[in-house]
Amino acid sequence: MRRITILGSTGSIGVQALDVVRAHPDLFEVVGLAAGSNREGVAAQAAEFGVEHTALGTDESVQLVRDVRADVVLNGITGSVGLAPTLAALDSGASLALANKESLIVGGDLVKQRAAPGQIVPVDSEHSAIAQALRSGAEREVRRLVLTASGGPFRGRTRDSLADVTPREALAHPTWDMGLVVTTNSSTLVNKGLEVIEAHLLFDVDYDDIDVTVHPQSIVHSMVEFVDGSTIAQASPPDMRLPISLGLAWPDRVDGVGVPLDWTRASTWTFEPLDDEAFPAVRLAKQVGRAGGTHPAVFNAANEQAVLAFHAGRVGYLNILDVVGAVVDRHTAGEASLEGVLEAERWARAEAETLLSR
Repeated sequence: MRRITILGSTGSIGVQALDVVRAHPDLFEVVGLAAGSNREGVAAQAAEFGVEHTALGTDESVQLVRDVRADVVLNGITGSVGLAPTLAALDSGASLALANKESLIVGGDLVKQRAAPGQIVPVDSEHSAIAQALRSGAEREVRRLVLTASGGPFRGRTRDSLADVTPREALAHPTWDMGLVVTTNSSTLVNKGLEVIEAHLLFDVDYDDIDVTVHPQSIVHSMVEFVDGSTIAQASPPDMRLPISLGLAWPDRVDGVGVPLDWTRASTWTFEPLDDEAFPAVRLAKQVGRAGGTHPAVFNAANEQAVLAFHAGRVGYLNILDVVGAVVDRHTAGEASLEGVLEAERWARAEAETLLSR
């Protein structure tokens, strides 16, 4: 029986995690629940699962992690506000099931230095797929990682044709419903760029050896290529409960958590090269990742500011990456500490806002 604390319990990841717990009460016990501001939602969840310890907001979430002894902390918070809870979870000694990619990306070496070997278990479907595939060989046998991307709602479009994209169109993702910022990031491929940085930090693979391929069916969630030419792919219907269950039970699998592929029916899977001209976010993310320090925090914060401005009707779709690139170019790396990261984020948001106001 694993004792679980869920951060972001009323969001998509948290709700699906509770689905897994509900179906497997013999494996998991929820001992802590935290959300941003949804007091009624947390109260209802606590009543159903018999949870005594709940929290609202970042500070209370950090205190909850420190006060409640858990075997696994699932960080399903959205955005870089999840950094402090991630650090608290690592300091607690619990296994960290990490769905909050931003905390690892903006925290970088700060997070890695606090983590014991194997303490972070990725919950993003792509990184969960890589973690599963890596069990097929030794570290020295890995040639490269290949992350798959659905291509979002604008796959196949030229850069010029994206100039008039509306917020409604940007939120029409063909596979996932992930909230305003993350869904928009998937359309610009910023989300895939962030995942490239995350893959580098999680698996210690050089950026030159991390590639992205467009796979519209979202069945193959990512792949690992080995030195002998073999490629191991993880495939399953798109359902986040599978990587969530692995995050909670790693390295064990949870029986019946997902629906397997139906091999009695004909299907076609396609893979296409990424169009760097129309979608430069992955290239920019690799540049940011190589720069290291507080650059990834600046990249993430400037993007969040630009996405919100786009949805407010203040700037066009293509301006999102233009602003992010300009802010990154103006940044001088700061101190790699929690305070340094937070200050870099504040600077990036202010700098982005200056550019957006023009």
